[in-house]
Parts: sequence; structure tokens; C-alpha cells
Amino acid sequence: MGKHAEELEALQLALVRTQAAALASGERTVLILEGRDGAGKDGTIKRIVEHLSPRATRVVALPKPSDRERTQWYFQRYVAHLPAAGELVIFNRSWYNRAGVEVVMGFSTPAEQAEFLRDAPDFERMLVESGIKLVKVWLDISKDEQKERLDARREEPLKALKVSDMDAVAQAKWEEYSAARDRMLARTHTPLAPWVCVRADKKPRARAAVIRHLLHQIAPADVARDVGAPDPDVLFAFEMAATQDGRLAP
Repeated sequence: MGKHAEELEALQLALVRTQAAALASGERTVLILEGRDGAGKDGTIKRIVEHLSPRATRVVALPKPSDRERTQWYFQRYVAHLPAAGELVIFNRSWYNRAGVEVVMGFSTPAEQAEFLRDAPDFERMLVESGIKLVKVWLDISKDEQKERLDARREEPLKALKVSDMDAVAQAKWEEYSAARDRMLARTHTPLAPWVCVRADKKPRARAAVIRHLLHQIAPADVARDVGAPDPDVLFAFEMAATQDGRLAP
């Protein structure tokens, strides 16, 4: 077994112990995974949930809203998927669609986008104050790495279901996505619901960093103390300086 495989196995065991404790205590957790197309959300989620209980773990990746859902309060369809006692819910993309792809592609109005950036911190404050542990992770990759991964999707038959219409514009609108990312992180990074950013060009290191961070946020003390801190060169708390100093891809 290689070094990365051994590390992953130890981290997954810590996740299993953490979930067992959550089932006993009733703790509720929401993990939000956001990032550019091809940033590694699916692969990261696969490693997190691999040995967890399907009954207590849900991965939510909602399709585009229906005509009826478009008339609802924006957060309404996400509320329906929030965890009950003992559950871990992972949003593979989340309400932050409104601050990312909808901005770049014009799927919502500037007024709706501004309303979202104003309301999201209050919505998340209510979640945290209700007792939910909320963990927000932004996976960031370089433009060259994204191109390589999106090209591989189109060429690999087993990845055919990952190909989307959005892939075609991810590179062409790279700068617009960067601007939307910076605005989103700046406006929604709060003391109660902070963002951490992950430099995800190296998949095994990024996945390990995300799991280590998640464990430090939600694991019982006797589990967390045996888990090393995430590599600070890979995972760091968001700050505006990161948009200028190269830690986040320009």
C-alpha cells in the first residue's frame, strides 16, 4: 500500500469513528463543496463517503430548478435536504450556484445575485445557531490543470456522464469565474461560517487536506487529536490577500 493510500485509510477510519459518535449524539453536519468545473468535487466526496453509513450520509447535487422552484424563496429547495440528527449532508455545489455559474452565465438577474450575497450570511447564521455544523470548502485549480481534466473527460468513455454544457465555457470564461469567486468568498466568509480554500491541482493531497479539515471541525476530541492538521500549503482560511498573491488561481 502506498503512502497516499495508507493516509487515506487512516483518515477514513477517523471519519467512521466520527460518524459513530454523531449517531450517538445526534450531531448534524453540512459540508459544502464548491469549486471550478473539474476541481475534484466528485472524487473528494467519493473518498469521504466510501465507508460511511448510507442511511446517515447524503450527497446532494440538485439539477437546475423546475419552473415551480423558480417561484420559491431561493433557499427553499436546499432547506428540504438539511440533516436530521446524526446525519452528514454533503452539497456537491449548493446555494452558491447563485454566486458562481448563475453570475457568469446570466441565469439570474443582478438584483437576485445581490440579494443572495446579502442574505446568504444570515441564512447560514440561522443554520449554525440551530446547531448544525457548517463546513464550507472551495476547491481551486489552475487554468492549465482545468483544461487537462476537462479534455480527459471528453476522451474517457467512463467519464462521459461528467461532461456538461458548462465545460465548454469554463475556459473561455475563466476570468469571469475568477471575479465571481473572489466576490462570493469576500462577501460570504464570516466568523460563524468561514470558507477554507484548497489548492487542488494535486488530487491526493487535496483530498487528504479536505478530510483532515472536516475531521478537525466535526470529530470528537479523542478522534481529532490523532489527526494531523491539513497541509497549510494546500488548505488555508480565505483572506482577500489570497486573490492577489497566487494562492488562488488568477
